[in-house]
Amino acid sequence: MDIDGADDVHKLDPELLQLPSLSPSPVKASSRIADELFSQWLSLPQTATLVKSLIDDAKSGTLTDASKSCASTNVSGESALPAVFLSSGTPPLSPRSSSGSPCFSKQRTSPPSLLSPLRSVSEPKSESIPQFYFQHGRPPAKELKEQCISVVDQYFSNYIDGLHVDEFKSLTKEVCKLPSFLSPVLFRKIDPNCTGIVSRDAFIKYWIDGNMLTMDTASQIYNILRQQGCKYLRQTDFKPVLDELLATHPGLEFLRSTSEFQERYAETVIYRIFYYINRSGTGCLTLRELKRGNLIATMQQLGEKGDINKSIRYFSYEHFYVIYCKFWELDGDHDCFIDKDDLIKYGNHALTYRIVDRIFSQVPRKFTSNVEGKMSYEDFVYFILAEEDKSSEPSLEYWFKCIDLDGNGVITPNEIHFFFEEQLHRMESLTQEPLLFNDILCQIIDMIGPEKENCITLQDLKGSKLSGNVFNILFNLNKFMAFESRDPFLIRQEREDPNMTEWDGFAQREYVRLSLEEDAEESADCMG
Repeated sequence: MDIDGADDVHKLDPELLQLPSLSPSPVKASSRIADELFSQWLSLPQTATLVKSLIDDAKSGTLTDASKSCASTNVSGESALPAVFLSSGTPPLSPRSSSGSPCFSKQRTSPPSLLSPLRSVSEPKSESIPQFYFQHGRPPAKELKEQCISVVDQYFSNYIDGLHVDEFKSLTKEVCKLPSFLSPVLFRKIDPNCTGIVSRDAFIKYWIDGNMLTMDTASQIYNILRQQGCKYLRQTDFKPVLDELLATHPGLEFLRSTSEFQERYAETVIYRIFYYINRSGTGCLTLRELKRGNLIATMQQLGEKGDINKSIRYFSYEHFYVIYCKFWELDGDHDCFIDKDDLIKYGNHALTYRIVDRIFSQVPRKFTSNVEGKMSYEDFVYFILAEEDKSSEPSLEYWFKCIDLDGNGVITPNEIHFFFEEQLHRMESLTQEPLLFNDILCQIIDMIGPEKENCITLQDLKGSKLSGNVFNILFNLNKFMAFESRDPFLIRQEREDPNMTEWDGFAQREYVRLSLEEDAEESADCMG
């Protein structure tokens, strides 16, 4: 720009500053506006004067205050700068200017912080979360540990060399708070080298330092019974417990002279435990399954009662007696196996051939007999528990697999018809009034109330209290007829003791019957 021709700039029309040449339509590029504004600022008279003054001062070595020149007014007395420049004040100085220049004599504000604005908010102090998972169990608190050690010291004060297995029982019951029949298993756990003695230090190392003290009872028993490195319990792990129970419980004293029946009793108890608690059916009892069942509570009560038959869920001798006698009656050749022809006689020929075929196809449960076409005593225990208490979950699962012919998880009207068809023929042969299948189907649907019509799932059966009667309708004629006639004796018995299960009632009635038969046989032998 020619500074000497500065007088020509007075000829500029101030109206040009209103930017009439700009299109009223929205501006597409903001950089173009800035360029046009800057060009018009350079064309203003005072701009030329300012630039010339700055150049002269630079040549003479003196600097002027740019703010004074910038604040000067136009010759015509009107502001020649657009509003955008007036509002922003003086243009910012170049960041390359020397910090020692007089232009920086005025103190400037510090540049804005580059940190996140969230940093300005006071952050909460981090709190340390206490450890809540311990791989080997929660360590006992100091006070609890000291208290337990004090009690242990009192027990071992008279046994400096350690405790023998018989002397260890009181420690198991009083300090560990466990049933006394677990004492031998616990003793061998602490004494793996079979020295026959458990010292004070060995007990403290296992029970206190091993964090057994702070575990719940189920976890304690689980860790005592399971084998080293094993993550589940097997049937054989319960055998030492049953051996001790048979040797010490007063209610089983009469069995000590008959080792064969002792063995059968122990097996029956273990089979019943796994039937009710091992819901996976794998034969591997996990800690989760052990906690969900009621075995631990039953074991604790068992040590306090003299009558073994009051522990009806697992340990009742009367229940064992009924199961074994039923098996012995069916096992005609007494080879400890049952075939189809034997099982069809069960309950006075109550079952249909079709359901017996399904049982021996091993669909509900694989046999443990390892003999083709033969059912072992263990298999029979599972069968009789499922047959005589169809309201329990293990029983519902057992029979559901039998009726679900295609294994698709649903019982359809066709499958119901397949099993009821044989029932209908049996009723006709007994001169019973025949029933229409559609009427039976409607009755079953009403009893179950499935989520989807004509489609019964296992969950539907578990949600109904009448599910057991459905299975009786399909393959147990005797129980089906009893249900239709509504035996008043059974109804009254259910009202008197609502906690009694179908199995409990059956075992009670059968034990009385078997006892009377045995007494009659003994009387006949005496008379003979």
